[in-house]
Amino acid sequence: MITYCISTYNNLPYLKIAIKSVRENSYYNKSPFIIHAENCTDGTDEWLAKNSEKYNLEYYIDKNEIPLGIGGGMNFCANKVKTEFIMFLHSDFYVTKNWDKPLVDIFDKYPDKKMWVNSHRVEPNMFGNSINRPGTVIVEKDIFGAYYHNFNNEYFEEWGQEFTKINNFEVPKGEGVSGLIRKKDWDEIGGNDPLFAPTSWDDMDLFLRMLHKDFKFVLTSKSLVWHFGARGSHRLEENSGKSSERQLICEQRNIKKWLKKWKSLPIFDEYEMIKGLQ
Repeated sequence: MITYCISTYNNLPYLKIAIKSVRENSYYNKSPFIIHAENCTDGTDEWLAKNSEKYNLEYYIDKNEIPLGIGGGMNFCANKVKTEFIMFLHSDFYVTKNWDKPLVDIFDKYPDKKMWVNSHRVEPNMFGNSINRPGTVIVEKDIFGAYYHNFNNEYFEEWGQEFTKINNFEVPKGEGVSGLIRKKDWDEIGGNDPLFAPTSWDDMDLFLRMLHKDFKFVLTSKSLVWHFGARGSHRLEENSGKSSERQLICEQRNIKKWLKKWKSLPIFDEYEMIKGLQ
């Protein structure tokens, strides 16, 4: 029914946590699992070769002078999917027990809708001034541990099971991932626009195009994931806790590309979800 997909770049300590949690905690844990490793130099390629059989991974080592980035990596993975659904994840995630089942249940609840369905997130306060937003709880770094070497997955799992037990709400917004979508709907929308590679503004562009095609967005409290936060694109640990130069350059460059494509800046609703253009 589902294919799990992760595109990664030099994020091996977190990728190990993500893969292990998906295989151990997913309801559909025997499903296909695609890993796209782009331009990795941190041992990811070798680790995948050694552990692909253990975790039943279909992996691709990709070397690109012009990087595909996160959005392009999602496209790469999606092109390999043969199941009804695609489940996108990032390499800096930990998923809780049976996290995937409630996302599939949403499609059963709204069977005739084209949808992008997300898990509720919990993230450490990596930037020091972050606040909760709809669909994401921000916690201090020492509560569950903010790094691969001190993350207390047992404590978070216990907390997460209580969270999903006592909460039952849906937020009408899209987050990046974890995101579940029918393969045919992903193909119809055309995936991420390579214009915005390797990072920044691509998810907002995707969501706007989805809105134009009458997609329904659901973020459910019944599915919970831990997002280490800012390890994939911002590269905090390599830059003394600050966003990477690549991220900053892409943000500045891609807002110009956005304006050239859409002619206007986005506007947002009360859930901080894009709802149209100015």
